[in-house]
Amino acid sequence: MKKIILTSFLVLTLIFLAACGSDEEAADDGGNGENGKLAELQEAGKVTIGFANEKPYAYEEDGELKGAAVDIAAAVFKELGIEEMDSQLAEFGQLIPGLGAGQFDVITAGMAINPDRCENAAFGEPEMKYGEGLIVQKGNPLGLESYTDIADNPDVTVSVMAGATENEFLKSEGVDESQIQSAPDIPATFSAVESGRADATTGTEMTIKMALESADTEDLEFVESFEQPDVEGVPSYGAAAFNLDNTDLRDAYNEKLAELKEDGTVAELLEANGFSEEMNMVEEDATTERVCNGEL
Repeated sequence: MKKIILTSFLVLTLIFLAACGSDEEAADDGGNGENGKLAELQEAGKVTIGFANEKPYAYEEDGELKGAAVDIAAAVFKELGIEEMDSQLAEFGQLIPGLGAGQFDVITAGMAINPDRCENAAFGEPEMKYGEGLIVQKGNPLGLESYTDIADNPDVTVSVMAGATENEFLKSEGVDESQIQSAPDIPATFSAVESGRADATTGTEMTIKMALESADTEDLEFVESFEQPDVEGVPSYGAAAFNLDNTDLRDAYNEKLAELKEDGTVAELLEANGFSEEMNMVEEDATTERVCNGEL
């Protein structure tokens, strides 16, 4: 009798441990598999998108969400059987915290992948590449084509948005701090150059290029021959990002993204949003893993 009781106890113990192990594995799996985030969104037919209002990556116009990153995400999710996108506008700095808090299923704002961000978000593979741009007075009277041109002429002043990465990029290329004027936003930097208070302004290539088109002024021009600075962080690779627990969704997204890159859809969507093929196409060996590891 004791043997029977002991055997039954052992069997029940093993069953209990196996069940606990299955629960732990499910937890460690981050919600992947048949009951993962992908399956949840496919059943709902809707994905919640977080974005920042920055043209041409993701922006709101007449109540409609537009932009290169938005168009790419829409194409990918359509391939995954998810056609409705619930867009949520947020400040750029709140996108990753919102993702971690479950406010968004994915953020798509052309956000640059970098090692620090990779610790807090699961980035998809790169969708676009972008560098810096330079805007000067019409005719480029000082012949400015690079940050080093600015550094080489101590009389040149450049207006830059406060807090922008370009402040450090300029200093890395030898531009003295006294040559850099701070402005609250891009329109203010344009105003400084138009009025002659500054000789140039700089920012992310596509952002200032599109802002110049919207400004509709004949007093400024985008320097097409601008030489990209050889500094860490340039060029930047933009991608969609997911909650660290939702790797099943990220992996499925990457799979369909690769197919859309292969058939030319991604290139077409970038071009339709003003990106040039020569400048903005991602190299085959440029992977999220390499960017997160600091190799790119």
